[in-house]
Amino acid sequence: QVQLVESGGGLVQAGGSLRLSCATSGGIFSRYVMGWFRQAPGKEREFVGTITRSGGNTYYADSVKGRFTVSRDNAKNTVYLQMNSLKPEDTAVYYCAARNTIQSDPKLQPYEYDYWGQGTQVTVSS
Repeated sequence: QVQLVESGGGLVQAGGSLRLSCATSGGIFSRYVMGWFRQAPGKEREFVGTITRSGGNTYYADSVKGRFTVSRDNAKNTVYLQMNSLKPEDTAVYYCAARNTIQSDPKLQPYEYDYWGQGTQVTVSS
């Protein structure tokens, strides 16, 4: 069973930065497409970014493009979300997710992922 554990969330002022980490275990990390999602209170879970198995390609939601960066270290079985220029509207619980697939098209929907972490809270104050 694949397990994902997020860390790195917290409280930050608008304009600040945070880096989230998602450590995985129980599977072959390099086989998984990894994604980041977020969910604000009263809203549906939304796509943030995704990265291919090799790390060679990434894809982002328009709302975070140019501010957030997804990366991965297959030797450490970890995926990262670097968040810069944070805005109050980025406040949410952030989740990482994994999908075991050889397909190259970006996975943007929650239902396309097989495994999820428990989430980490990010709060951006104005």
